[in-house]
Amino acid sequence: MRSLVYGSIAGTALRHSRTPITPDAARYAAEVIDLHTHSSFSDGSDTPAQLAHKAHELGISAIALTDHDTTESHDEMREACDALGIEHIPGVEISLRDNEFPRRRNGETSPRNVHVLAYFPPLAPEHPLQKRLADLRHGRDRRNRKLVGLLQGYGFERVSIEYVTTLARSSYSVGRPHFAQAMFDLHPEIVGEQNDENWNRLFTDWLGTGGKAYLSKSDMSIEDFTGAAEGSHTVFSIAHPLMNYLDQGDDASIEATMPTVLGSLRERGFKGVEAYYGASSSATRALMVKLTRDAGMIPTGGSDYHGAYKENVALGRGLTGDLRVPLEVLEELKAAR
Repeated sequence: MRSLVYGSIAGTALRHSRTPITPDAARYAAEVIDLHTHSSFSDGSDTPAQLAHKAHELGISAIALTDHDTTESHDEMREACDALGIEHIPGVEISLRDNEFPRRRNGETSPRNVHVLAYFPPLAPEHPLQKRLADLRHGRDRRNRKLVGLLQGYGFERVSIEYVTTLARSSYSVGRPHFAQAMFDLHPEIVGEQNDENWNRLFTDWLGTGGKAYLSKSDMSIEDFTGAAEGSHTVFSIAHPLMNYLDQGDDASIEATMPTVLGSLRERGFKGVEAYYGASSSATRALMVKLTRDAGMIPTGGSDYHGAYKENVALGRGLTGDLRVPLEVLEELKAAR
């Protein structure tokens, strides 16, 4: 298994050593909640039931399963959490186009796609928001098929949609980690031996934002998706905001950029900001919590746990090992519905 994270700021892969699990860490986890996790229904390695059992073992009292583009994991997760006495918060993570803040780099402008967390979404298949999720899944499938052709053009001739799908639950749950695994499995002569360093390099060079084979999943706008949720009491929070909006993660850049971004998101109906993000330092989290409160929004948070695909990201504690999302955040989210 690999100890890495494939998220990045400015396309640079993040990598930290995992904090060992100690009795103190276990007691610490018992005091937290986790509002950003993934299962095998998208690009995580654990089934919902396995995820719930790990949360139970750590003493996590409430958890949101936020798989990409789907709520199909909801029933299995709710059943497992109910059996274990864990509060389950329905959720989903989606990639949407923010047309208010296009990317500007080296004199060129390009679309900006950002990740959004939606809590308490409607689950009825006929609801307009679920139809938007279906559109996003179809868009993901189209993107993946284009990505296969692009990779084959770069010499990854043995990579196929059939092979990549065998690594995932279905064609709709195929994500970049599955493509990365296929590239290592089938073309080590190009990407090298599978290890942490080469895995991070693969995302920087090939699959991450700015990589040779990077393709956006969707051109659906924030407004298109949030508009479909009108009247449903869905609560929206911007996921890992620094990764979405900044090329540099220093305090000066954060303070210069994020107040304007947060104000715009608030005006467009967002209630939350993932200020307690599991890959940020404690100092950065504190700054983001302050800016979020200054904007009149709720500082949400979570580990962004993916199981074996981000092995050094600990459930409930994140990448840095010292994440603590206060229980009060969940109460604020409920009140915002």
